Amino acid sequence: MIYLRKAQDRGHANHGWLDSWHTFSFANYYDPDFMGFSALRVINEDVIDEGQGFGTHPHKDMEILTYVLEGAVEHQDSMGNKEQVPAGEFQIMSAGTGIRHSEYNPSATEALRLYQIWIIPEVTGITPRYEQRRFDAAQGRQLVLSPDARDGSLKVFQDMELWRWALVKDEQSVFQIAANRRVWIQVVKGEVSINGTKAVTSDGLAIWDEQALSVHASEGSEILLFDLPPV
Repeated sequence: MIYLRKAQDRGHANHGWLDSWHTFSFANYYDPDFMGFSALRVINEDVIDEGQGFGTHPHKDMEILTYVLEGAVEHQDSMGNKEQVPAGEFQIMSAGTGIRHSEYNPSATEALRLYQIWIIPEVTGITPRYEQRRFDAAQGRQLVLSPDARDGSLKVFQDMELWRWALVKDEQSVFQIAANRRVWIQVVKGEVSINGTKAVTSDGLAIWDEQALSVHASEGSEILLFDLPPV
């Protein structure tokens, strides 16, 4: 089964300095049919104006992943980290027993565009931690998150994997799905067909009860593929 979550059907909030699209229920956007998917709780696509951002705020017992698409985000937290995360890098933070952090756009001339993704951990009370990493391959499938941090991936405290997959025009490939797993695909850019279902930039696809995915790119494209546990 493949369900297409079209970009324009997501929740939307424009706060002036922040233009945010919510794949799942978030803040003032509530849809009982879209509370999350497997261990995914939040997929927000945010555009943040120059010199603006989120002031210091708390989190607890959540794996928080940021993928910067354009510009850079400056992060500061109660663990003592103060880092800039430029376009192309991933940052993950385990909120665990509790952290406070801020995120803002340090540029005076360039908007910041990013995905913020919340993953429900399989254990609570984790010691808070912070990591960031750049994955440099221009094309192909790269492992970004895994429970064992293998092959240079970032660690996540959940039985899941995240692959960043860059495809060239007319590329076709197959992703095998283990029994009882669920898959979410977020289209970062381009146009792809997943088992015949077409999806374009910012669309998402919820996938279950499939044994394999045939992925075809109609143009240069990038997707995030989440291999997730059953509900």
